[in-house]
Amino acid sequence: MKRREYDEDDVRVRPGKGSRPRTRIRPAHEDAVEGFVVAVDRGRYTTLVEAVATPSGGRSRKKAKPVRRLVVAMKARELGRKGIVVGDRVAIVGDVSGEPDTLARIVRVEPRTSMLRRSADDTDDTDGIERPVVANADQLVIVTALAEPPPRPRMIDRMLVAAFDADIETLLCLTKSDLAPPDELLSLYEPLGVPHVVVHKGGSLEGLRDHLTGRISVLVGHSGVGKSTLVNALVPDANRAVSHVNAVTGRGRHTSTSAVALELPEGGWIIDTPGVRSFGLAHISVETVLAGFPDLIEGTVNCPKGCTHRGPDCALDAWVADGHADPARLDSLRRLLATRDPEPSTE
Repeated sequence: MKRREYDEDDVRVRPGKGSRPRTRIRPAHEDAVEGFVVAVDRGRYTTLVEAVATPSGGRSRKKAKPVRRLVVAMKARELGRKGIVVGDRVAIVGDVSGEPDTLARIVRVEPRTSMLRRSADDTDDTDGIERPVVANADQLVIVTALAEPPPRPRMIDRMLVAAFDADIETLLCLTKSDLAPPDELLSLYEPLGVPHVVVHKGGSLEGLRDHLTGRISVLVGHSGVGKSTLVNALVPDANRAVSHVNAVTGRGRHTSTSAVALELPEGGWIIDTPGVRSFGLAHISVETVLAGFPDLIEGTVNCPKGCTHRGPDCALDAWVADGHADPARLDSLRRLLATRDPEPSTE
């Protein structure tokens, strides 16, 4: 019996489960469309997409009008743990028709111009984790009632520090001026040069509209200050829920449960956020706060190493005493630095 000779064609190779070669090269998604995130709800992102409509009738020379639609999308797996917040500009692929029961994918988050953050130090398990609030805003509107509930200067200070950190402009919006005068509160922020508007229910909002038109503004304030009432007046079809202040605790109830971006009729956007009862600053350094006071920075040259600018060894006292800066500015700086205390404010 002749012995059979085998060659490579006789060997059967079973393909392995991982036979597909791995690669770090991701698709470029050149066909992705740009979207603006206007709302976030449990892993679903409502985005505003503006696309150019194709002219009908073969009139290719006719300028096409942009078509705007809301597209619900989910985050693509390749983004990993990268967070997406209201105000982000993103790239979207898949079904971007905006039809009911359709779902697209967000494959890229465009570079942000700003990011407003607060630390998660308002809970019992203080961990200092940063919580993004909104992206790409260029103005922080701090909404504060002059009465019912009473103003909380320490909360305002914390929000100002967060704005310094995000490098966005600030606006102090004082509501319920028919219940209390604004002079005492405004005197605290005059040395900081913070612009302000004073409004009351049923009054004119023209001054506020002038500050908001053409900008992306985020409205922040604790519950009960009338923020939702303002939003409904600025954007008539917003339909934001409105609540009342508790007569016993003097606090409002959270009526806005998530951040949402609303387009102003005059142009621009306002981002309404849920009411907050604390605004943690554990992620912000002393140097960041000091950067908001350029007239005092030179006076810190002779400060000891690691100076907190609040102790008796701080060189800023002598700097101000020699007439190089206004004492009110130093008081304001130290008041803002004091807000970095992680303990919740009771003011």
